[in-house]
Amino acid sequence: MTSSTSPSAISFADLGLPKPLLTSLSELGYENPSPIQAASIPILLEGKDLLGQAQTGTGKTAAFALPMLTSLDPKKSHPQLLVLAPTRELAIQVAEAFQRYSRNMGFSVLPIYGGQSYDNQLRQLKRGTQIVVGTPGRVMDHIRRGTLKLDQLQALVLDEADEMLRMGFIDDVEWILKHTPQERQIALFSATMPKEIQKVANTYLSNPEHVKIENKTTTASTIRQRFSLVNNNQKLSAFARVLEVEETEGVIVFVRTKLATVDVADKLSARGYRCQALNGDVPQNQREKVVEKMKRGQLDILVATDVAARGLDIDRISHVINFDIPLDTESYIHRIGRTGRAGRTGEAILFVTPRERRLLNAIERATKSPMEPMDIPSASDINKKRALNFKQRIADAVDKVDLERYRQLVTECIQEGDHDPETIAAALVYISQETKPLFETEKDFKPSEREFDRGDRSRRDRDRGRGKSNARDSRDSAHGNRNKKSRDRKGSHRSEDMQAYRIEVGRNDGVKPGNIVGAIANEADIDSKHIGHIKISDNYSTVDLPKGMPKAAFKKLQKAYVCGKPMDLSESE
Repeated sequence: MTSSTSPSAISFADLGLPKPLLTSLSELGYENPSPIQAASIPILLEGKDLLGQAQTGTGKTAAFALPMLTSLDPKKSHPQLLVLAPTRELAIQVAEAFQRYSRNMGFSVLPIYGGQSYDNQLRQLKRGTQIVVGTPGRVMDHIRRGTLKLDQLQALVLDEADEMLRMGFIDDVEWILKHTPQERQIALFSATMPKEIQKVANTYLSNPEHVKIENKTTTASTIRQRFSLVNNNQKLSAFARVLEVEETEGVIVFVRTKLATVDVADKLSARGYRCQALNGDVPQNQREKVVEKMKRGQLDILVATDVAARGLDIDRISHVINFDIPLDTESYIHRIGRTGRAGRTGEAILFVTPRERRLLNAIERATKSPMEPMDIPSASDINKKRALNFKQRIADAVDKVDLERYRQLVTECIQEGDHDPETIAAALVYISQETKPLFETEKDFKPSEREFDRGDRSRRDRDRGRGKSNARDSRDSAHGNRNKKSRDRKGSHRSEDMQAYRIEVGRNDGVKPGNIVGAIANEADIDSKHIGHIKISDNYSTVDLPKGMPKAAFKKLQKAYVCGKPMDLSESE
């Protein structure tokens, strides 16, 4: 096994790459190979199979693309190299990388993936291509159709194999491997090496060299990691304050669900930010346009799910915001790997609710990288930043604009109104910020950790109380339901501004009022004080919620789970 812990001091020329590739690398601004590149390129140049283990963002694409290109013949039009990638985004990214590296070599590179028209793919396959980069499902479709022939394939790359395993593609990958020639070179790259991936390697790779890049931490040292304790309903305001104070360029915001991408993106757009959602429901041609806009600086913020952002490689990403904390450490590592790449610095900010401290601790243990606590910017911080920006605008205007006509107008105001220049200037500042106030007033925005703890305890106390009430309800029911009113959380009368909803989870499922309150509060960001009367029956429950619930919140609750069962929320008769 070859392993590495520090950047390579050698050059790409030292690795034995041909001149056309060295020219392309020079034109692209590449200087020295990364550890995974320095270790992998010589092995693949020798034609050996390779098992490469390295985290995302370490330069794996160049590690296999550069040596593989040296063995291909641009004069032959049949597929000679196949790269399998878990997502469309990664397939596109890898294909673009091959095109950049081979710009002086005359190769044709074809990405094939689901969500894209077959017509264009069929035309290019018929015309001939040497390099195919695709997702397992679409590659299988073309093999079955007979439009992708692999009988003359020379090499195969499995990129991010552990992710293909996680997404359920490993059987498809093995099916494709069985349709390749017996004699071909294989490179398998994976951030982790679970037993299923090791089994694939043992079965299909021939005496592979194992390259493992050891990192002191599993996150890049160029990424500054911070976290802030916030409640769910504070996240949007917290993020807006961060945007005001931090120097950002491109920002990716990670949320857990497709619905949340649209909801958060809409709210940010309403605040004036250039923002779009990126999720699995966005058509592929639209997704490509969104990513291209982000690259060109026509968008500043992408709100995405983990799968939708997989493989994104956008140079201008300065910040990754974990709006919703990921449920596993691998997802966190992949998320923040979108910034701080190729030696650039990056910022990763994680919003943590009081109930999610355990997840925060797990991430810190796994990454061996304690995060820096971060206070959400106060109104005072924002006001200082706005004042600084405003003064800079004034300085720029003084330097760049002919102000003579305006000076004359100010002079007239001073003479006619008998005001001093400072008062006139202050009035002009006031007028300029009528549409958006220059200064904010301080609000009781961010509770202290002590208040969080106290809030958690009081909520738990309430939940225990509800649990006891529910136990009493069960006894009452067993004794002829003598005290039906004891089931009421806030009395038996529903106020006019509340609506009854039915939940398909009941006493037989072990549900308690506290479970229902917690699920609704977490999923729909509805404060527990706005959750009314709860009645638990054997097979279902009812709960009173505010009328006029937003559709987005309603859909979230329909899909939410309580006690391991879906709520399947519906309006009660």
